[in-house]
Amino acid sequence: MRKTIALLLSTLLCLSLLGGCTKAGQPLSRTDYLLDTVVTLTLYGAKAADLDAAFKEIRRLSDLLDAYSPFSDIGWLQAAAGVKPVAVSSETMELLLFAKEMYEKTDGYLDVTVGPLIDLWDIRNGGHYPTEEELSAALGLLGMDDLILDEAAGTAYLVRPGMRVDLGALAKGYIADKVKELLLARGVQSAVLDLGRNILLLGEKPGRQPFSIGVQSPTAAGEMLRVLALRDKSLVTSGTYERYFEHQGKRYHHVLDPFTGFPADRGLLAVTVLSESSLWGDALSTACLLLGVERGMSLVDSIPEAEALFVLADGTIQTTAGFPES
Repeated sequence: MRKTIALLLSTLLCLSLLGGCTKAGQPLSRTDYLLDTVVTLTLYGAKAADLDAAFKEIRRLSDLLDAYSPFSDIGWLQAAAGVKPVAVSSETMELLLFAKEMYEKTDGYLDVTVGPLIDLWDIRNGGHYPTEEELSAALGLLGMDDLILDEAAGTAYLVRPGMRVDLGALAKGYIADKVKELLLARGVQSAVLDLGRNILLLGEKPGRQPFSIGVQSPTAAGEMLRVLALRDKSLVTSGTYERYFEHQGKRYHHVLDPFTGFPADRGLLAVTVLSESSLWGDALSTACLLLGVERGMSLVDSIPEAEALFVLADGTIQTTAGFPES
């Protein structure tokens, strides 16, 4: 996948690359370019084999969920659109079922069948401003009701030819959660998983200290809006400033409204979600950009143990009641 310039959440940690088994308090860290972003995993009191296993799991799940690979579960699903159901892995089924749940919770705004719109705007390759005819045709291919899931048979089916699924609003969070599960099963108790703007923490730092995690300002590179002391939490940021192109002097970002076909225009620059699960953080942060502050806060408040910070277009900040101060 094409490398893109990304503003990343700062973990505010000094990470050292070490080999073998680390001593207490010393991190074992590695960075790679995966999932269309910079991924850094930092493990404490772990072995090199644990780090290898974590990166292997990221690649495995990425290969299953990649909308642009003809050999992924999603690739097979799209190739068979309008023809027949296809067998998918248990992980893909789990994520598609979650996508159905989020579709209902957001009144249709978080819609993973938005793939035709994403392809049309083509922001990942420099951007294309669509004609009315192109936009109408793409919108006609959306619809979660036409994504049929048979959990018992382990199959998924896109009813109409040309339909496409894109799990970009969910995949990084889901993968982060799965990597955390894998590491815990291997006995790793302390880690920072940084998948772009998706930060997931295992436990706490050695010495029973919390991790210090910064919430990056969307308007000033390197500036932190909050610095939070966290243990065993997920912190995910989505923003309308991240990926965009300009057409006739106006910016068009990558978070697309499935009702209008245009980039969401809800007066928001970024949303950061603090939660237990990175999947929920990923889903909620994107959903809030689509819903706006009032409806977004209501949605976050309906999810136990989730809190959110909203950065409005004028730079002001609003938070849910339980989002921590620095």
